[in-house]
Amino acid sequence: MPRSDSRTSAVRNFTFGVEDSLASTVGLLSGVASAQVGSQLIVLTGSILILTEAMSMGMGSFLSDLSVRQLTRHQDVPTRQSVSGGLIMFFSYLLSGLIPLAPYVFLRSQQALWLSITLSLIALFLLGVVNAAIAKIPPLRQGVRMLILGGIVAIGGVFIGNLLHWTIK
Repeated sequence: MPRSDSRTSAVRNFTFGVEDSLASTVGLLSGVASAQVGSQLIVLTGSILILTEAMSMGMGSFLSDLSVRQLTRHQDVPTRQSVSGGLIMFFSYLLSGLIPLAPYVFLRSQQALWLSITLSLIALFLLGVVNAAIAKIPPLRQGVRMLILGGIVAIGGVFIGNLLHWTIK
């Protein structure tokens, strides 16, 4: 595979892993925290999410990349490149998930809630800026786009958590 295709694949896997981890983890944790459960349950839930999703996303990246390469070449292809993409996806998801989870490890759930959201939104903004720099386009728009979309997911998690808390209560 040409170097530019492999670079594109690496950027795609990294961006998807980081974005999905930050958005889904902050959304879930915000929802669970808004349902007013303790930090221990939030950390347990978040840890399970991050580990299982990192494995699933890594495997999904590997299998989808391999399938596309087999489809375009109409033959079996070496798996090394697909393994690389899967590992990038796995580690970007795993490490990024620690950003929204960390406040719950050190603070009580209601104190950690807004810090987790804030850290996740900052990380999403920075991801947009970095991607813009790689693409050589103006960074502010990309950063704001990531921040807004991630913010929607976080607000959705808070809304759903509050709704379920009051419905179940």
